[in-house]
Amino acid sequence: MSDLEKAVPSVWACLHYRDPRAALAFLTGAFGFTDRAVHAEPGPDGTIHHAELTWASERGEVGGVMFGASDDTARFGAGLVHVVVEDPDALCERARAAGAAIVRGPEDTDYGSRMVVATDPEGNTWSFGTWHED
Repeated sequence: MSDLEKAVPSVWACLHYRDPRAALAFLTGAFGFTDRAVHAEPGPDGTIHHAELTWASERGEVGGVMFGASDDTARFGAGLVHVVVEDPDALCERARAAGAAIVRGPEDTDYGSRMVVATDPEGNTWSFGTWHED
């Protein structure tokens, strides 16, 4: 793991998943997040109580997302997370190959970004684009 991947974000998106183990596999496999911390009950099928995934871009930005097991009072599939990436087309192909539902793009926007929008298996929306404020 690089020093950039070890950096700790100061802002975290927090999502709810009915199946956090499947979310962990999907987010690392489809979108390329790195698992930073996973607190789970023992065993390969143990409930994940809290997980932290980080994102390190080629430009040196870092971000993170947290999630874990939630009860039925949580709102599932209601989140939206945006991630700045250098190559949304490559991320789209990776995500599509891993089973992500591509909602939009890849396409160029009128504000100068190249972006793709996908949903994860529980309905959260993820946008990946080149836009960043310089």
